[in-house]
Amino acid sequence: MASRSAWFAAVLGGIVASSSAGAAGANGPIDIGSRRELMVDRLLIDRLEGAEHRLGRAGLAAFADTPPPVQEYATVLYIGGRYLWYTRSKVVPGAYWKTVGDEAGTLNEVTLLYESRDAIAWTPVKLDLYKVGQLDPRLLDYARTNQIDFTPPINIVLANEFGVNHNFTPFEDARPGVPAEQRFKAIGGKCYRTKAQQDAWTPKYGPGGLRAFVSPDGIHWKRLWDEPIIPNGWGMFDSQNVAFWSPAEGQYVCYFRHFKGGLRAIRRSTSKDFLHWTDPVDMAANLPGEHLYTNGTKPYFRAPHIHVGLPTRYVPEWHSATEVLLMTCRPGGQYDRPFAQAFIRPGPELGKYGSEHHVPTFGNRGNYIAYHVTQTGPREMSIYLPGGRRYVLRLDGFASVHAPHAGGEMLTRPLTFQGGRLTLNYATAANGSLRVEVQDAAGKAVPGFALGDCPPLTGDEVDGAVTWRGGDLGKLAGRCVRLRFALTDADLYALRFAE
Repeated sequence: MASRSAWFAAVLGGIVASSSAGAAGANGPIDIGSRRELMVDRLLIDRLEGAEHRLGRAGLAAFADTPPPVQEYATVLYIGGRYLWYTRSKVVPGAYWKTVGDEAGTLNEVTLLYESRDAIAWTPVKLDLYKVGQLDPRLLDYARTNQIDFTPPINIVLANEFGVNHNFTPFEDARPGVPAEQRFKAIGGKCYRTKAQQDAWTPKYGPGGLRAFVSPDGIHWKRLWDEPIIPNGWGMFDSQNVAFWSPAEGQYVCYFRHFKGGLRAIRRSTSKDFLHWTDPVDMAANLPGEHLYTNGTKPYFRAPHIHVGLPTRYVPEWHSATEVLLMTCRPGGQYDRPFAQAFIRPGPELGKYGSEHHVPTFGNRGNYIAYHVTQTGPREMSIYLPGGRRYVLRLDGFASVHAPHAGGEMLTRPLTFQGGRLTLNYATAANGSLRVEVQDAAGKAVPGFALGDCPPLTGDEVDGAVTWRGGDLGKLAGRCVRLRFALTDADLYALRFAE
């Protein structure tokens, strides 16, 4: 463990250098148009003096009084004024692969649906869509032996799909022109790891792999295709695998789990129609010796050209503990990881809504997030973890450029933009401030847009406007410029040029 910091630095240096350089391009300024750019990577950062690139912190909010009682590979969506929470569960409590074997444990899995109006109190959605048929005799024997009196849940949204309910992960399809009956899509499935499993399960349940589902309302689901869209041989899949429409790439993207060099790792594939997928690409995300159990990757809703990953780092040598990390990916590129430290550390011991094992969050796999970050207020986002825990952070607040009271500066790389206003997501101390200078390609202040022409910003804004005495910023649109930020006891989270 003494050498851990050394290999963190070595690997991160390679990842950051390759990812940021590729995104920035080597032949000219970065064209950011009118996109919102977050300080989650070093794409725009050329130099920092007296300032630092700092990982954000999600704060633990009050424990929810009525969270879903289970959270196993969960997903949270905000649809039509309500929050929907999908999660794996079991018909017979306690019957899973360790107690009844792989096949019976998989047959016991269903997907449940909960809802909330305030993202705090959750109730089961009374669906009564599925009648659980004749249960596998191994499940009935387990229930009788352990004197378990069970009643199938009323909020089953998907059942009788072998392997799919292990990690069923839905999303609202943002593709323009998507048919109404396919407004929602989902993937889920199981890897048949051995030849014995393939021989035994394929005739009964079809081949292993990730299968595609569609729905008009997020409640009534059907298979899009009988065959897996991601085949059995491409990955391991016993994790939360995710897919979505990427507006920046004009295609569907799927991030899924596989093993590489004995480590849990991540692969990516793309598709134009959600049926036919490109050969997988290994993503350079792991530090040496590091397991990434889930990838938690999704376009950020305020900047969809940035795929924000909230993966789970699995630490088998420390009671199989898990913790949440932060990484990002730009269109078509590899992951960017400027921060090796945990974004959300294991928290307090699980209470009455803990996992079936009743372990502390420093114990066995106690920190999978519900996919993904969800806006729960005008300035607030939430991340849900087991035990009724809700972590909150400010909009765009994954990372910042931070300067202490002594002050610091950031100079951006050369860039071009569109629009006539610059807005910032920033926070300062009461005696702190933030000012911006616009420089030309040679590094000289543009007349009227020097640091002294910018009235200092003090306060806490998610879209605060910058002004200069020089007047119309729009006259610089399309020109190659640099931005010089002077900060005092302040954090800069994001910037955006707009009309």
